Amino acid sequence: MNTAHPPFDPLVFGPDAQIMKGVDGLNWRLADYEARGGYRALKKIFAEKIAPDALIAEVKKSALRGRGGAGFPTGLKWSFMPRQFPGQKYVVCNSDEGEPGTFKDRDILRYNPHVVIEGMVIGAYAMGATVGYNYIHGEIWDVYERFEEALAEARAAGYLGDRILGGDFSFQLHAHHGYGAYICGEETALLESIEGKKGQPRFKPPFPASFGLYGKPTTVNNTETFAAVPWIVLNGGAAYLDLGRPNNGGTKIFSMSGDVARPGNYEVRLGTPFAALLEMAGGMRGGRRIKAVIPGGSSMPVLPGEVMMKTDMDYDSIAKAGSMLGSGAVIVMDETRCMVRCLERLSYFYFEESCGQCTPCREGTGWLYRMVHRIETGRGRTEDLDTLVSVSDNIAGRTICALGDAAAIPVKSFIQHFREEFAHHIEHKRCMVGERGAARDKAAA
Repeated sequence: MNTAHPPFDPLVFGPDAQIMKGVDGLNWRLADYEARGGYRALKKIFAEKIAPDALIAEVKKSALRGRGGAGFPTGLKWSFMPRQFPGQKYVVCNSDEGEPGTFKDRDILRYNPHVVIEGMVIGAYAMGATVGYNYIHGEIWDVYERFEEALAEARAAGYLGDRILGGDFSFQLHAHHGYGAYICGEETALLESIEGKKGQPRFKPPFPASFGLYGKPTTVNNTETFAAVPWIVLNGGAAYLDLGRPNNGGTKIFSMSGDVARPGNYEVRLGTPFAALLEMAGGMRGGRRIKAVIPGGSSMPVLPGEVMMKTDMDYDSIAKAGSMLGSGAVIVMDETRCMVRCLERLSYFYFEESCGQCTPCREGTGWLYRMVHRIETGRGRTEDLDTLVSVSDNIAGRTICALGDAAAIPVKSFIQHFREEFAHHIEHKRCMVGERGAARDKAAA
């Protein structure tokens, strides 16, 4: 488990500090990865002739859950891939990291790309896939180029390609870059984009496990999910589970941003108290009081700061508190932040990023943004708050993908927890945050 890091220091990826230590911007190449024990898990599989079903069972035992946002059990997802399918099967890594506040996957690919490659090769072997793609966010071009270099190194060393390590298993892995569209982070829109089509979500069912890339069975996992697999193979699913909590195995990288002293990526055991994570990030910037936290990316419900300070960082604890762990993007807001203005910014993002395929999302995200903008600029009406909630309810669950829900959830949670600020904006045509600060300063004087 990692401890606090100085600002901008590179992080250690993986729960075993002896295996993964020393990862930085200079020692990401194959020789450095092998010196840290890299590709030992892959060699172990072939040397010990570990069966694919045994690998999937070990991943299930680890309680590794998808690190991209949904938190679906990884081993169970791998088991959905049809074993006896006679044709081509695919494994895809979703590195299209576009959720506001999330910046962990690009650092994994930047500082330790081979751990993702090794994890994908193992996953492909376990599921019987022979071709894979890593779909990388198009606005981090340097990361895409570095991953291409890492692929070339792995191929030259015999870790990729035909008859890997002299065995019978072959796997071709390719990098594919997007163009910055948030919607392509949705797995079926991502698959459409790889196929050269407009990146729009597909109807489900059928699900990718039966009809995925090019109509063939496909499994899509997040970057951090694949990066955890080699450690599980080397140390066992039970050891990985013990790093976290029941149903919440292992470690998790949290992207800490907002009003903290040392923004950055911090890898901790699942179940670590939020208060400890905040301390690792240097505490609140300027010694201010915590006001609100979005614990899992901008599409997750916001929680009051006092609630988060009593919450642990795992899927079940955060769900019990009223939000979701999501991608692990922790956005911290202090007492100087206007909740109306924060919501306005989030609503604008979802309005701009809607692909326009579904009417409730295409029209509804615009309505949400315009109403919140109206309140922020002093033109709000009392009925706007109820209308915002009503529009949110009519978007959620009525779209092909979850972007509609992602736009609606912040609106409802911000109004639920900070309704008085919205009401003050409407009634007084100005923000109450500055008034409170002025009153405190006057009282202190």
